Amino acid sequence: MPRIAIVTGGTEGIGAATAERLKQAGYVPVVTYGHNDHVAEAFASRTGIAVRKWDVANYPACEAGVSEIELAFGPVDVLVNNAGITTDCMLHKMAPEQWHRVIETNLTGCFNMCRMVIAGMRERRFGRIVNVSSINGQAGQLGQVNYAAAKAGMIGLTKSLALESAGRGITVNAIAPGYTDTPMVAHVPPDILKAIIARIPVGRLAQASEIAHAIAFLVSDEAAYITGSTLTINGGQYLA
Repeated sequence: MPRIAIVTGGTEGIGAATAERLKQAGYVPVVTYGHNDHVAEAFASRTGIAVRKWDVANYPACEAGVSEIELAFGPVDVLVNNAGITTDCMLHKMAPEQWHRVIETNLTGCFNMCRMVIAGMRERRFGRIVNVSSINGQAGQLGQVNYAAAKAGMIGLTKSLALESAGRGITVNAIAPGYTDTPMVAHVPPDILKAIIARIPVGRLAQASEIAHAIAFLVSDEAAYITGSTLTINGGQYLA
């Protein structure tokens, strides 16, 4: 039977590339999204991949959404926590709402989704979880104390859950992409983006397909001995 994979934030960027890569590898991906119905509908029409809408920061919504997916497709074998947002601002100007929105979506959303699938994975003694962190969760970034804190928190969550799960045949890993050619990065002002690229040793942004390839490897049978790791994919910009 093909393995069922949930990819959160999966209708564009890294999430979309990951879902398509997993489909090519024989998985049955289901992607979630929190807004922009037009993009989700276009993605589903283009790829034939199932799409579900809910807010990953909402625990009951995650519970209902995962239950519906398991009823429709079967037990979840793979979870890719990719959903994330930014509300950039220097700390001395940051409103509490800006902090909480990012923490709740990026970090609490990761907890919520892991919590929904981990019991079933433990019972079946198999599972693959990949949490999409960021170079900025490792190195920090001006104007992103909320985002960097959430992404660093995902790395800590990954290590702890890996320790809890290794004896049950479940691997839990993180990836920390550098700046990638996605709609999120496209919102960076051109002069700032040019300066960022100038600091990347390979001289370019990553392609979403390159990140997706790494995720597909980490969820494969061949990666069964890798757990609790953070794979940095940043063109040499930050050496962890």
